[in-house]
Amino acid sequence: MGANKFGPPGWQDDPQWRGWWGTNPPFHTPTFVLTHRPRPSIEMAGGTTFHFLAASPSEALDAARAAADGQDVRIGGGPTMVRDFLAAGLVDHMHVVQVPILLGRGVRLWDGLEALDEAYDIETVSSPSGVTHLTFTHKVVS
Repeated sequence: MGANKFGPPGWQDDPQWRGWWGTNPPFHTPTFVLTHRPRPSIEMAGGTTFHFLAASPSEALDAARAAADGQDVRIGGGPTMVRDFLAAGLVDHMHVVQVPILLGRGVRLWDGLEALDEAYDIETVSSPSGVTHLTFTHKVVS
């Protein structure tokens, strides 16, 4: 996950900060937090251990895959981190929910990913509320 998902700006300066989720986070698995300021791992109730890495997407994915021991690895975070993993070709399957709210600020997910449709099969499903679900599945190269 990206560092901003783990905590608010400045969490790295608070040695007592242990995430948004209280003593038993919902992950129940090793969780890797990408940050420019790593710190020691934090073991939480329910099997969640947060590991703080200053690593490239590829290095972080390698660490997560080793910890997953053959199980699936999920990536969570903001648009900058997700874009970095997509640009590196490290995402096999992705589900994005697009909500029709114009905020006028923030980071654009798709910047720099103009050829994404060449690497992924994309399925869209719209709902009456205007929410659109986009599913990206990496194309198999034969």
